Amino acid sequence: MPTDTRTIEWPTLFIFAATYALWALATTVLWGLSPTLAVLVAALAIGQYSSLTHEVLHGHPLPSQTLSEALVFPGLTVFVPYLRFRDLHLQHHFDPNLTDPYDDPESNYMDPEVWARLTRPMQMLLRFNNTLFGRMLVGPAISIWALLKGDAQAIARGDRRVALGWGLHALGMIPVGLWLWAVGSMPVWAYLLAAYLGWSLLKIRTYLEHRAHEAARARTVVIESRGPLSLLFLNNNFHVVHHMHPTVAWYALPALYRSRRDHYLRRNDSYVYRSYTEIFRRHLFRAKDPVPHPIWPVQKSGSD
Repeated sequence: MPTDTRTIEWPTLFIFAATYALWALATTVLWGLSPTLAVLVAALAIGQYSSLTHEVLHGHPLPSQTLSEALVFPGLTVFVPYLRFRDLHLQHHFDPNLTDPYDDPESNYMDPEVWARLTRPMQMLLRFNNTLFGRMLVGPAISIWALLKGDAQAIARGDRRVALGWGLHALGMIPVGLWLWAVGSMPVWAYLLAAYLGWSLLKIRTYLEHRAHEAARARTVVIESRGPLSLLFLNNNFHVVHHMHPTVAWYALPALYRSRRDHYLRRNDSYVYRSYTEIFRRHLFRAKDPVPHPIWPVQKSGSD
């Protein structure tokens, strides 16, 4: 099994440098040339930065976790504190709970009994959110609302860890604000739009990463893409490989998958897509899953 060598991962540092450079370019020079282009490029940079935060929370790219986390201290993503993302995502990595409406913080499924109590307009919104187009358009807003609501309640109950996450995020927003005020030319409203669009891009990756299945090993997808989106997502489309080997760096995942492709497809019961083009064609306007968990509570009582 691959192991974490805790060496300096230069490919990841190169992506960090390129991402910060692209972000700086978008918020300065490009705004004067084309505001539309500047927002789109900033969104790409913010999406790439979000993928880098995922690498960092899994122990990359430096031997020191503290130094690695210093690389993602600036709050470029605006809406998601790094520490909250880290805590919630590591909780998500407990595979027996994948897609659990309560215990998997990244699940898009609901308890069928909770679903039945929702108003018709809310059900319509969540059904729309289960198409890829809806996930990109309204998905970030739904996620922002859920995170803010849940964290506000946690802080009110005295959860210091959640409060710390937001406090550090507020500090991380200071260098971003100073840059936009003193160096950048992009207005705040445009930057917020870019941050929203950056999250929309990430919703493409997370749209069908996991499915409802009685066996935990079969809940995680592989998308055999090596195109631009794969780079934007730092090969997290090889998602079952990542879940099985979370300490493996992003640039090693494709080769690891190719070396044991049959093994991984047996493990996830052939939950595989050939490309993101296939996903857009099949699910842009047609939901892959229902909102209420289709086999709940059977999955909860099932075993791998």
